[in-house]
Amino acid sequence: MTQVRDKKKYNWPVTILLIIGCVTIFFPLYMAVIIAFKQPSEMTNDIAGALSFPAQWSLSNFQEAMRVTDFWHSLGNSLLLTVTTVVLAVVIHSLAGYAIGRSMKGSKMYNFVYLYIVSGMFVPFAILMMPLVKQTAQMGIANRLGVILLYTVFYMPLNLMLYKGYLANIPIALEEAARVDGATTWKTYWSVVFPIMKPMHATVAVLTAMSTWNDVMTPLVIMSGTGKNTLPLAQLNFQTQFGTNYNLAFASYLLALIPILLFYIVCQKQILNGVVNGAVK
Repeated sequence: MTQVRDKKKYNWPVTILLIIGCVTIFFPLYMAVIIAFKQPSEMTNDIAGALSFPAQWSLSNFQEAMRVTDFWHSLGNSLLLTVTTVVLAVVIHSLAGYAIGRSMKGSKMYNFVYLYIVSGMFVPFAILMMPLVKQTAQMGIANRLGVILLYTVFYMPLNLMLYKGYLANIPIALEEAARVDGATTWKTYWSVVFPIMKPMHATVAVLTAMSTWNDVMTPLVIMSGTGKNTLPLAQLNFQTQFGTNYNLAFASYLLALIPILLFYIVCQKQILNGVVNGAVK
């Protein structure tokens, strides 16, 4: 009995690390909420004043932030870029992962293609930025279409690696059985393989959506001058050479957090399964 009880004791070092991690995550979120509801006159340099609750809870900062950022227009642009990119990523990257993953065994060409695409993760955007700006301008796609196409390419290396790893857990016997029943490769993929990869679709969708939603640099350099601001671009209005309006900025950040947070909550049940099963063996 003593040995059984000893095994049930808490692992205090791990518990303490988890508590520290939770506090580390909670504290910035707490500060963002508090500052978003405070008035500029309540902003002080002392720690006690910074951590204190607002004298009066008001939504005035949120209303002003929505006006300054042209919230609904910017939200529409962000949703358009994010939703379109996610759909293209799930469809195109899963197809590429299936084609390459099922053909790599015994094929040097497909192995080379896979490694070539995955190596794109190691190329910094700063190196590609200026050539891409010039190329998109010359091709006439220095707009939302160009940004969507660039996102689809940028996120392909990671998504391809995830899909390829997840396919290793899907028995090929399922596809062979479908072919015996007369299904073509295309029919087999959409009827058998694609539905089975639902956890990985959710994982890829969330990772792609978060990266697209929060990205500033790509829309900034590609869509500059088009008047089509995304939420991160519109939020740059709070930062000037003379300072930053933190109250409006944090209010705007919280507003921008809501859509992507809701999307994550909807998909979270599938994410863990997708990440675990998508690990490369």
